[in-house]
Amino acid sequence: MSGSPASYRDRIYIVKDIIMKLVEYGELNQTALVSFCGLNLKKHRSILEELETNGLVSRREMEGKRTVTFYRPTQKGLEFCRNILDPYERMFPRRKEDSHTSAMLILV
Repeated sequence: MSGSPASYRDRIYIVKDIIMKLVEYGELNQTALVSFCGLNLKKHRSILEELETNGLVSRREMEGKRTVTFYRPTQKGLEFCRNILDPYERMFPRRKEDSHTSAMLILV
């Protein structure tokens, strides 16, 4: 996803992207996770916190010169993705609209 104003992902797809990226890599530090998912940490931190609160991902911090936060998927997160998010995306697939189409929809 590009950072253009025309690109927008519903929250549910962001959640799925986060969990699937963690499944793909096993564990990622916060910076890599946010980057790979095309997110803004300041804007989307609440989603990561919610995922942790609901037990869909686990977080660990490694102390050193600076604290590094790592995330990994939980079994509950995998089941949530498989049983809820995958069927949702099959029923309501993501749309890829170009900015021209979006602009035309706004004008109508």
